[in-house]
Amino acid sequence: MNVQERLLYRDEQLSITVTETPGIPAVTLSGEVDATNSVALAGALASCRRGRHVVVDTSRLTFIDVSGLRVLAMPALEPSQRWIRLHNVTPYQQRLLHLMGWSYQPTEPHPAP
Repeated sequence: MNVQERLLYRDEQLSITVTETPGIPAVTLSGEVDATNSVALAGALASCRRGRHVVVDTSRLTFIDVSGLRVLAMPALEPSQRWIRLHNVTPYQQRLLHLMGWSYQPTEPHPAP
């Protein structure tokens, strides 16, 4: 299997990498997401969308604010239209999503690269 990891974005707070495998891209977020980089996060995720979904691993995030959660949860869209699938969501992140009233459905594990 041909697996490639590449950097999509990096600033002083956040690093976004994507693992390209046949099928669904797997994106890993590391660091902090806030109002200073949430627009870049949205652009990076949109740039790697190839099909119906993009899997986003949030386990390495140390902080995320409402602007970042809005990018990941896509609350303005109906659940069936949301193309971001969250993976490894921490209890803290789950609690924030719940407090915001944005439903969260765990994804099934995707194959490891």
